[in-house]
Amino acid sequence: MLKFKPFVSTIAIAAALASAAAFQTAHADSLLMKRVQQEQGMDLPKKGMSMADVERRYGAPVSKLDPRGGGSKQQPVINRWEYPGYIVYFERSHVVHTVLNTPAGNNTNPGQTR
Repeated sequence: MLKFKPFVSTIAIAAALASAAAFQTAHADSLLMKRVQQEQGMDLPKKGMSMADVERRYGAPVSKLDPRGGGSKQQPVINRWEYPGYIVYFERSHVVHTVLNTPAGNNTNPGQTR
């Protein structure tokens, strides 16, 4: 019977880890849904707007971050403009996405992302 105890412990640990991972995934999904709902209720630059349209409607950005990509047709230049509370991503010169800065972390200091 002693032979099976380590195996039983391993199963218990694996089950606990799987349960924790499922909880984290559900929590992350919930946060993402709240973020999307929040974004939809705000007046943010919309997909397809030109840089000139964004600047005309929302004013000058706090900063224009260094462009990324542009190495090929499949990897066009991505420009990022930082506004208070959100970042606008442009493919070449048109908006592809606007993302809120969140205290959760992945978008609070985009200038350091490489």
